[in-house]
Amino acid sequence: MELVYLGLGLAGLVFGGDMLVRGASDLARRAGLPPLVIGLTLVGFGTSMPELVTSLQAASLGSPGIAIGNVVGSNIANILLILGAAAILAPIAIDKTAFRRDGLVLALSTLLCAVMIAYGQLTSLFGAVFILALLAYLVFTVWSGLRAPQTAGDVSVSAPLDPVRIPVWRAIAFFIGGLALTILGARFFVTGAISVAQMLGVSEAVIGLTVVAVGTSLPELVTTLAAARRKQVDIAFGNIVGSNIFNVLFILGATALVTPIEVPRSIQSFDVWVMCAVTALLLIVSVTRWRISRLEGGLFLLAYAAYIGWLAINA
Repeated sequence: MELVYLGLGLAGLVFGGDMLVRGASDLARRAGLPPLVIGLTLVGFGTSMPELVTSLQAASLGSPGIAIGNVVGSNIANILLILGAAAILAPIAIDKTAFRRDGLVLALSTLLCAVMIAYGQLTSLFGAVFILALLAYLVFTVWSGLRAPQTAGDVSVSAPLDPVRIPVWRAIAFFIGGLALTILGARFFVTGAISVAQMLGVSEAVIGLTVVAVGTSLPELVTTLAAARRKQVDIAFGNIVGSNIFNVLFILGATALVTPIEVPRSIQSFDVWVMCAVTALLLIVSVTRWRISRLEGGLFLLAYAAYIGWLAINA
């Protein structure tokens, strides 16, 4: 039954998130919002919605390991697993101008996350700081993108949007139905994850860092691999950087504002530092030759396999 809950929840997260983005994107275009703003806000928020709802559900059910492990594990998986797989499909060239902005924000948000986790508690004060930092990032990105349209091809704003408009009633139905499906899917997914952790005798943090993290990262996985196959490497790279920024500032920030929670000891002592090291590795690899090669993508995948193996051995 636990696996049924996981399967139903995962399906709800994936299809609900897709419906939510499609409906919201069409409504935003009808309202006359610029494509830059639509891409940055709706695509960024949309692909992060499964992580957000899952973390909120886990926090409300008293499962901090899943709530925080979901974000930390997603950021690790986004870089090592998803970006590694995308680089194997097609070497990823990196836009210098966009990276100087988004790479800096990624580094600062990761450091903020490390400070919060080292403190040991997800407080409402941290949540407010994270949300304000996210708003500042969004405003600056929109402002700089409108001033220099040539840089708008970076990740945060170039995710593919369906150019075909659908009837208004269908867009509203997609938006409402997608939101409901995402929330319901998260409920099933978290319930199943808690049951699996209890059945296997492992901590909820381990389940959050692995099963939940990879499951909620499926929208990023699908988008990034599709972009890599189409040789749209700027979208592939930007999608991951933007997602990791949203994961920390938006998801942890919103979760802290709604439900302050304690940080599990295992995440505090090990996994957050893995996330910091992986982020630093991404930044170093990116600026060396302003590209991620197939060899480096393969090394990313091996590093992720080693990390999962370590968690399995110590579970």
